[in-house]
Amino acid sequence: MCGTSPHFARRWGPASRSGHRSNRHHGPPSHGTPTPGPTNGNKPKGVLPELISGVYTPGKSYGSQPKRTSQRYLAGMLKAGNIQIEMHETHQEVGALHEPTDKHLHNEIWLVREGVCELTTNGVTRRMEAGDIGLCCAGDLHYVRNAGDTPCTYFVVTIGPPEQYS
Repeated sequence: MCGTSPHFARRWGPASRSGHRSNRHHGPPSHGTPTPGPTNGNKPKGVLPELISGVYTPGKSYGSQPKRTSQRYLAGMLKAGNIQIEMHETHQEVGALHEPTDKHLHNEIWLVREGVCELTTNGVTRRMEAGDIGLCCAGDLHYVRNAGDTPCTYFVVTIGPPEQYS
């Protein structure tokens, strides 16, 4: 189950009465509808829209590797400083192939929700568990893989200069 670790709940905010977290923000009550986000799991093409303040819910799941799926929450530009931000959640089953080793113009932050992952940056491998945060600075070679005997789930936040998605 996602987010059942007390370690996770302490670090990422309150859990529900059952001790489990949902994928919704646990802040002050909000009214109205969620902020428009991605309508499908595909990467946006071309220039990204300017984001507005609000609550973003996940789009449709998409798979990039067998046993590995993601859901994009948002992708767009921030007003201050012409900065692009994108966020998605990835779930890797045991034995899933990790994404190809890659580098980008943007920085990437991983927030581990459940399981055990390994973050490899520039050939150095580090263990991440539920509640941990991983960081990869722009230009560093990297990948994340499931290093445990249970599924791992993590949020990915990318922040950096505008980049065109292909």
